[in-house]
Amino acid sequence: MFDASVYTQRRNALRSRMNKGIVLLPGNTEAPMNYPANTYHFRQDSNFLYFFGLSQPDLAGLIDLDSGTDILFGDDFGIEDIIWMGPQPSMAERAALVGITNTQPLGELANYLSAALAAGRQVHFVPPYRAETQLWLSSLLGIRPYFLKKYASRELIQAIVSLREIKEEDEIAEIEKMIDVARLMHTTAMQMAHPGTSEQEIFGRMEGIALSKANGTSFPIILSINGQTLHNHYHGNMLSEGRLLVSDAGCESADGYCSDITRTIPVGGKFSKKQKDIYQIVLAANETAIEESKPGVFYRDIHLMAARMIAAGLRDLGLMKGNIDDAVTAGAHALFFPHGLGHQMGLDVHDMEGLGENFVGYNDEISRSTQFGLAYLRMAKRLQPGHVITVEPGIYFIPALIRQWKEQNLHTDFINYSEVEKYVDFGGIRIEDDILITPDGCRVLGTPIPKSVADVEAEIAKGL
Repeated sequence: MFDASVYTQRRNALRSRMNKGIVLLPGNTEAPMNYPANTYHFRQDSNFLYFFGLSQPDLAGLIDLDSGTDILFGDDFGIEDIIWMGPQPSMAERAALVGITNTQPLGELANYLSAALAAGRQVHFVPPYRAETQLWLSSLLGIRPYFLKKYASRELIQAIVSLREIKEEDEIAEIEKMIDVARLMHTTAMQMAHPGTSEQEIFGRMEGIALSKANGTSFPIILSINGQTLHNHYHGNMLSEGRLLVSDAGCESADGYCSDITRTIPVGGKFSKKQKDIYQIVLAANETAIEESKPGVFYRDIHLMAARMIAAGLRDLGLMKGNIDDAVTAGAHALFFPHGLGHQMGLDVHDMEGLGENFVGYNDEISRSTQFGLAYLRMAKRLQPGHVITVEPGIYFIPALIRQWKEQNLHTDFINYSEVEKYVDFGGIRIEDDILITPDGCRVLGTPIPKSVADVEAEIAKGL
């Protein structure tokens, strides 16, 4: 946790961005795995963490915009809890850690809100993403669960995004710690990437690092020799010579701050010429996108620049043809690069996307495209100092997509399908770093993680 003054300042900053009413921020509750007492690892709601800082189930934070009061609702532990959990701080002691002096039992929240609604006061809340929270809010506010998203406060959503997307120095430090743990996760994967090793074994080692040196993974690890499947969580394959292993993984701090790194590894230690040719295109797109990321630039323009580099590189290899600008404008490159260049990152690995992706990556100045590929770009708006974003271009050969586009004669002016078919068993390549936008440009966060051909091959050799 940060100093209590940090949370007080954040709540006051939220007040300054809003007009009147009550801000209600429910925390998360425990989620049972297979029976009530056997629960998943607890993860607090990120908005609650940002403003109230406490990673404990069954809490709610309330910011009264009219009276200037902050209230923490939650119950003290009883003797039956203490028997199983040991001595626990009181709610008053917990509240003091985040600069709050007013605490009330959780059951009083309904009475407080009922009185506020009866007085015609507005209760601001954000869209709930858990069923338990939906039902709780529905009961508290008298809104059917189906309509909660409709009545969520746009004013609150925009105020939260404006605060959370500009990272404080303490937040950046937490993210960098997690990137350094992710570095160990990925270099371990490189050193283990030898024929005859199972994906499951590498996955287990990486997850073990995240659990022993952080607070677990920031999302389910993507680790597969079938990297053409963008979010591949199956780990049942054996590694074999000549395959590429895509490793997309990060971890999370005790306070919820994340890392998200991807590396692509040649099984056996050496890239083939064919693999190296594709890898160098992706690496150049990654490095150039980083160089061009700076305040005032639309991230969509960076994405399109990376797309043009990918298309140009593939044209040089004979896989694409024609005018590159026209090819990217038409979306032909998306056969190989069907996702967005990156997303914001912080307390969530896809930061704040629970509030609505378009509120985070888009605004009144720029709206989402409907074109295949470009439509998946999560972050498009102008970059600002304090943004933490991922840069993750890739090239993938997805057999089903290649087959569909060929059968439909899509983009035949730009794609050499006869050459593309020679790569249907290639897999995929993605390279991802996390960057901070600074006043005059950006910097890659954390200790450098091997990504050049030479450095990746050298790291793999350490495991021989």
